[in-house]
Amino acid sequence: QVQLVESGGGLVQAGGSLRLSCAASGRLFSINTMGWFRQYPGKQRNLVAAITSAGSTNYADSVKGRFTISRDSAKNTVYLQMNSLKPEDTAVYYCTARLTTTAWDTISTYWGQGTQVTVSS
Repeated sequence: QVQLVESGGGLVQAGGSLRLSCAASGRLFSINTMGWFRQYPGKQRNLVAAITSAGSTNYADSVKGRFTISRDSAKNTVYLQMNSLKPEDTAVYYCTARLTTTAWDTISTYWGQGTQVTVSS
């Protein structure tokens, strides 16, 4: 079994910062891409940021220059540093990882349970 456990969400004023963390645990063989999505009520999840095992990053246009994704491969953990937060960043943030659990496994996508980020104006 694989678990992705998120932490770091909460309530912050506009212009403030939050740091999300997500640790993968369980039967892990190789983790490829890790990332963060967010979901507004009644909407689909959209990519916020992603980082490959080689360290290449990708960001949604709306967060470029404000958010930074990083990972600690030794700890199987991905982080999202969110600065200059805006009320429109309010959403549930989900961690995701594409990984294999054994050497012969096909790569699969796993999700965390989600963490609420609320930015007050």
